[in-house]
Amino acid sequence: MEIAHHVKTVELLSIDSMQVYRGMNVGTAKASSQEQAEVRHHLIDLVDPHETFTLVDFQEAHASARKSIDQRNRVPLLVGGTGLYVRGVVDGLTPPPRFPEIAEQLEADPETELLHRRLADLDPIGASRMENNNRRRIIRALEVTLGTGRPFSSFGPGLNSYPQVPYRILGIEIERSELDERIERRYRDQMEAGFLDEVRGLAEIELSVTASQALGYKELLAHIRGQTSLDEALQLAIQRTKRFARRQQRWFKRDPRVEWVPRSQLTSVINEISSQL
Repeated sequence: MEIAHHVKTVELLSIDSMQVYRGMNVGTAKASSQEQAEVRHHLIDLVDPHETFTLVDFQEAHASARKSIDQRNRVPLLVGGTGLYVRGVVDGLTPPPRFPEIAEQLEADPETELLHRRLADLDPIGASRMENNNRRRIIRALEVTLGTGRPFSSFGPGLNSYPQVPYRILGIEIERSELDERIERRYRDQMEAGFLDEVRGLAEIELSVTASQALGYKELLAHIRGQTSLDEALQLAIQRTKRFARRQQRWFKRDPRVEWVPRSQLTSVINEISSQL
């Protein structure tokens, strides 16, 4: 937002896999109505929470938004976000094909850890890149591996392929202790802003496979359904978010194209970028 305030021709594109869902505002830290009124935002509030929204869907929505921005001679500023979606937009990452029947068979197996072991036998590299309780990713990896006869990890540009792109990619350096504190504070602020009430409003909806992965929502839904206390739900959500943040940091640290900026130098870098736009 600070760059957008400096450069009036900037429009923001949210590269976040969860901000596409309507009604999931507080928990996804979506831009407020006032912020959206000040600066035009794209790629938020695209579908309802019961709808599945894939990387391909996101790429199509991004292409449409970019076309609109370019036609109006505005400057696109991508913010976020979800590692896979960033690669999908920046590198044109093409996801592997889908095999619904295989996926359905895998979904019928309730033992997520056993599925992970099965993946480890078929694709050790792919299995090593995901936690053994990340059911959605494990099933997707097995679906692709079994359906194509190729390891899931062999698809796409891979984590070691970073072609030159017409983007300047910036990352903010932050100490782990500060990041952890910010995550804890964010949950406190979100609870005060009505996060629990927001989740209550979703309790009667069967969330899509993708929407149900949103950080904090699964844990608060478990509390609402009487499966855990509120304090336990929040602690689980915080722990899960910290683990996710570590994975995201590792993901982006592997990309040599990312310029890492210490927080203390962020203002000067923003001023530099603003002067070039």
